[in-house]
Amino acid sequence: MSRVIRIAVTGAAGQVAYAMLPRLASGELFKPDVKIILQLLEVPPAMAALEGVAMELDDCAFPALKEIIVTDDANRAFAGCNIALLVGAAPRKQGMERKDLLGMNGKIFVGQGKAIAAHAANDVRVVVVGNPCNTNCLVGYMNGREVPADRWTAMTRLDHNRAMAALAKKAGVPNEAVTNVTIWGNHSNTQYPDFTNAKIAGRPATDVITDRAWLENDFVSQVQNRGAAIIKARGLSSAFSAANGALNHVSTLLRPTPAGDWSSIATVSNGEYGVPPGLVFGYPVTSNGGGELKVVEGLQLDDFGKAKFKKTLDELLEEKAAVADLIPS
Repeated sequence: MSRVIRIAVTGAAGQVAYAMLPRLASGELFKPDVKIILQLLEVPPAMAALEGVAMELDDCAFPALKEIIVTDDANRAFAGCNIALLVGAAPRKQGMERKDLLGMNGKIFVGQGKAIAAHAANDVRVVVVGNPCNTNCLVGYMNGREVPADRWTAMTRLDHNRAMAALAKKAGVPNEAVTNVTIWGNHSNTQYPDFTNAKIAGRPATDVITDRAWLENDFVSQVQNRGAAIIKARGLSSAFSAANGALNHVSTLLRPTPAGDWSSIATVSNGEYGVPPGLVFGYPVTSNGGGELKVVEGLQLDDFGKAKFKKTLDELLEEKAAVADLIPS
């Protein structure tokens, strides 16, 4: 008998969701006997566009796709969902300060956190993609605390993939030769893509790439600012690479992590590496394949890494303070 998985996707008429939904509907993340119900959420002005997306999904005739629900009601979108992909978020506009964006999006995630807690399945896993995703995840979790903290995650996998590709290209090796990459902290330009604990073909990355100046300057800056570079080149923000990162994130939850490796996910801190408990912070993690994550502990950072770690932690603490009025006591 097939298992049915309900997947809620917010911002479902947006460009990231547009790149993501066919791959979800195809069932590529799941076992062959799994059937998918997509529960797609949009704001009322985008409902016509969402109907068009649903029509395209129908026209693909995916064997795995059992049903599509389109709605502007968060309660209906999250009803019984096993996976919640929170892709939708208000974009930053010209003249808008970061704190304004935090406040605007925070209000969205207050409602979504409450709706998930009230209506999602008992085994729900939440993945926040919409930016600023760490703090959006924090607001959602704090307003939906009936869902355990370890079910709430934010996406740093796009940054992880960018770091892997940059190291592989510099070393002249296939992407799969790069392992043990970590994105510490925030999904922003303060994140620290850690090259000191990364490996290339099983060797420390710093032994393979001996140009420390390139690692500290070019590599770190490229990963931190890749999104802005894509916007400048393309005129639009990352879409299919962000969608791919989100799907990789879900795959990490569903499949055991290969021995000796780890992935990058932002999760609710339990105090690991001195991060205040409750903050949503990017860590190296392993998965048991059943949705349970474990932070990899015992990694060492050099003075350069410690300074970068502190900078991204300080930014997340500032973001938390900026949305303090949206976090219940």
